[in-house]
Amino acid sequence: MLHSRPPLERMLRIHQALQSSRHPNATSLAADLEVSTKSIHRDLEFMRDRLELPLAYDAARKGYRYTEEVGNFPTLQITEGELFALLVAEKALQQYRGTAFERPLVSAFKKMAASLPDTVSLHIPDWEQTISFRTRAEPILNLETFDALAKAAAHRAQLQLKYRKPGQRATELRVVDPYHLANINGEWFLFAWCHLRRDIRTFVPARILAVEPTGRTFARPQKFSLEKRLRDSFGVQSGQGSFEVVIQFNEQVADYIREKKWHESQVLRELKDGGLELRMKLSSLAEVERWVLGWAGNARVLQPPALAESIAQAARKILQNSCAPPSRPSRV
Repeated sequence: MLHSRPPLERMLRIHQALQSSRHPNATSLAADLEVSTKSIHRDLEFMRDRLELPLAYDAARKGYRYTEEVGNFPTLQITEGELFALLVAEKALQQYRGTAFERPLVSAFKKMAASLPDTVSLHIPDWEQTISFRTRAEPILNLETFDALAKAAAHRAQLQLKYRKPGQRATELRVVDPYHLANINGEWFLFAWCHLRRDIRTFVPARILAVEPTGRTFARPQKFSLEKRLRDSFGVQSGQGSFEVVIQFNEQVADYIREKKWHESQVLRELKDGGLELRMKLSSLAEVERWVLGWAGNARVLQPPALAESIAQAARKILQNSCAPPSRPSRV
C-alpha cells in the first residue's frame, strides 16, 4: 500500500528534483515519493498553474524541467509581525474550545502551520508565556443545542424551541427562523424570526432547553442586517425609542471611559475637575442602566430623566436590601 505524503512536502521534493537537472518524469517521481502517477500529475499542474512556476515537459529527455532559473520554492512567506498576530488570534480562539467551532478552527490552524517556512525568527514558547485571554464569566453552553442552532442558521432550517425567559420558571414553545448567531461581548445570542411574536427576537442559547426541527425551511430576508439592527443599542437589546443619553464620570473612573469605545455614537467631553462627559444616542435604556449601576456611584446621569429616575430607584432598592436584616431560614 502506498504511503501518502502531504502535498506541500511532495511538491518541495519535486522542486528539488527539477533543480537537480535530472529531468524527472511522473513515473520516477511517483516511485521516489511512494504515490500514484495521478497524484504527481496533479502536483505538477498545481505547481505550473497555481504557483506559476516555469514548468515544462521536455519530450527529447522524456522528463520535466524548469524553462528558466527558479530560486526558492514559493511557500507561504510570513513576517515575524504576521506570525505574532496569528499567535494572538490562536490564543483568542481558545474561548471556542469545546464548541462546534473547535474542530474546524484547529484544522485551519494546522493547515496554516504546515505551510509555514522551516525557519522563522519568532520564538513561539517565549510569546506563549506572555499572552493569554481570560473570561471571568464564561458562558455555559449546551454543545448539542449550540451545534443545532448553528447548523439550522446555516441551512435555513426552521426550529421549535423550548425556551425559558429570564426570571420565569415556566417554559414556552417558540417556532423560529434562525437568522444569525452572534458573539457579543463574549456571550452568544441567536437572532431569529419568532412566529409567535411576528417579529425578530433575541434568544440566549443557555435558556434553550430543547431544539426540534420542524422540517420546514425559510428564506432569510435580504434586508436583515445585524449591524443595522444593533446600531443604536448598547448591547443586544434594540428598542423603538430614541434617547439622548448624557452621563458624567468623576475623575476616579474617567480614565476607564477614555480607554474604550463604548458606542458608535459616543462623544466625549473633558470636564475641568478631571472628570468626563459621555454622550450617546440609544434606542433602549435597559442595558445602559445596568452599566451605569456598575460604576458604583462614580457616574451621574444627566439625560434622559427616565434613566436618571430608574438609576435612583435601583440605588434605593440596593440600599434597602443591604440594610435589611438577614432573613432567617424557615423551619421544616
